[in-house]
Amino acid sequence: MIIRRDVFQAIADPTRRQIIEKIAAGPMNLNAIAETFDSSRQAISKHIQILTECGLVVVTQKGRERYCEVCLEQLDEVSDWVSQSKKQWLHRFEKLDHYLQDLKTKTQDDGNH
Repeated sequence: MIIRRDVFQAIADPTRRQIIEKIAAGPMNLNAIAETFDSSRQAISKHIQILTECGLVVVTQKGRERYCEVCLEQLDEVSDWVSQSKKQWLHRFEKLDHYLQDLKTKTQDDGNH
């Protein structure tokens, strides 16, 4: 069974978000990344594998070292989704606000009669 991963899965984990932040400044080799965490090198390699499967990280071989480089363009999917969701929720809150204002006005009108 093939598991399709997406950027939302990648950023769901705090360790993966930290890895993205670290290599956003520039490519880093796997050992350098692993040394900055209290997790095992194997655990960090698994996180990097997930980031690679999601398209957020590219791993290249340079001599004996493997370097990770971030592909931030993939995060556009997340920012697009957040932007669209924000618009929908703002619209819903505006409708609720109008409804509550109408309800308040009706209650005040009923109290004046």
